Amino acid sequence: MTKAKPHVIVTRKLPDPVETRMRELFRADLNLDDRPLSQAELVEALRTADVLVPTVTDRLDAAALSQSGPNLKLIANFGNGIDNIDIGAAYERGITVTNTPNVLTGDTADMTMALILAVPRRLAEGAQILPEGLPWPGWSPTWMLGHRIWGKRLGIVGMGRIGTAVARRAQAFGLSIHYHNRRPVDPKTEEELEATYWDSLDQMLARMDIISVNCPHTPATFHLLSRRRLKLMRPDAYLVNTARGEVIDEAALIECLETNSLAGAGLDVFEGEPAIDPKLIKLAQEGKAVLLPHMGSATIEGRIEMGEKVIINIRTWMDGHKPPDRVLPLSV
Repeated sequence: MTKAKPHVIVTRKLPDPVETRMRELFRADLNLDDRPLSQAELVEALRTADVLVPTVTDRLDAAALSQSGPNLKLIANFGNGIDNIDIGAAYERGITVTNTPNVLTGDTADMTMALILAVPRRLAEGAQILPEGLPWPGWSPTWMLGHRIWGKRLGIVGMGRIGTAVARRAQAFGLSIHYHNRRPVDPKTEEELEATYWDSLDQMLARMDIISVNCPHTPATFHLLSRRRLKLMRPDAYLVNTARGEVIDEAALIECLETNSLAGAGLDVFEGEPAIDPKLIKLAQEGKAVLLPHMGSATIEGRIEMGEKVIINIRTWMDGHKPPDRVLPLSV
């Protein structure tokens, strides 16, 4: 007898090859309009699905998960970060949670490097001149001057897979690599990158030309770059964030940029996204910030690989085995 296909609800539009394969393998409800689900619709999906495939924008907190139906046994998150899911609450209800790790490292590191270049070299400002018909007097020795990056010190906050990939790219651009992490990386990697480990984040922040935030958002990293820590940075330093907006105290960052306590910022993520603080928009218009709409992992190849991981996790669960990308609460 053919085994019944599980009822899989996908909360957002996924790449066509992924959706086609899901339709072949599962009884899949897709979101072809790519309209974000309301919280009520998300709860209804929790009540009716065997498997839910959410994304980082879907908030599955304890209150939402408490309303899940008896058939929901797997949440296969389409994304590496799982701060949108209360893992402990899911575990208590017997719901397995998976994510899609080791897929977007290179893509996110590429975008981080792009912002590291864009902010000091004023690329966003320059890119607006010709398309918007702004006056351009022609080449001049003193017009649109930025700052070189080679020879500068880069401080990486979070030397995991993405932080290490950023370090490799930055080293090729002539940056000196420094990092803060819970513990030093292995000696071979540290030697390869000629990287300097700082056990004190405060001391590193005060000495760097560029800071790149590459740590995950957890309760321990919420506002890790607080008002106090941002004020430790030099006024000619730049800050780049492609991790999560919540890692930085955004209001304090805005204040630092407005008062020229920082030279500039390159941000791909924001605390209240998709809402963006109007003050940040103004700062971008003034050339003090480069703002991207959470594009760090936005490649076709990366999204398809994520979808393939989601499918593997679901199929492994269907076969009665532990999915390869299972996420457990810290207390387990």
